[in-house]
Amino acid sequence: MAALRSVNIGIPRNIPGTRTPTGIYKDPAAGPVAITREGLEGDIIADRQHHGGADQAVYVYFEDDYQFWAGEGVATAPGLFGENLTIAGPDSAHTAIGDRFAIGDVVLEVSYHRTPCMTFAAKMGEPRWLKRFHQARRPGAYCRVISPGKVEAGMDISVTPYAGERISMAELMGLDGMADLPRDFMRRALTTPIRDKTRFKYENRLASLF
Repeated sequence: MAALRSVNIGIPRNIPGTRTPTGIYKDPAAGPVAITREGLEGDIIADRQHHGGADQAVYVYFEDDYQFWAGEGVATAPGLFGENLTIAGPDSAHTAIGDRFAIGDVVLEVSYHRTPCMTFAAKMGEPRWLKRFHQARRPGAYCRVISPGKVEAGMDISVTPYAGERISMAELMGLDGMADLPRDFMRRALTTPIRDKTRFKYENRLASLF
């Protein structure tokens, strides 16, 4: 059984060396936190152009992936990567688009992988962090909220694997940035509940090939 290790809430802080606010700095919350279709109650999303929205309402990171980073010398802690939920059990290599996490009344559906940005690199204080994170293929997962409710650390999580075409977070991250995406991969992805932004991109790319 998977478990919810931590529920993490962000408050606005400036990106190091700038006056630009970010919500990537998150700390574990004490007690229950409500999850709505737009995300966690009380969590701040400073850059709504690139973060948040129904298809990226909740960002999940996996304890097993944190253990990898600890072995790489990163001082890990819940919320370090800006995730809303830190989960024990699954990992990025085996979590696929369409997988569902049930936590009490809350049901989340995996919709996309995390794409690292410059804000993430600034928080980590490592100039080569984006390349390092991408090469590790351990991005965590964005989820949409199928059923809202309240969650708190320590709750059990029931994982329901997607029954259709399985595209893991690791595979998606490895291919999604390619300029010339394989047609078969895009067709596979379009059979899954991938986020709408990427669905439209793949549909347009495939249409342009004919």
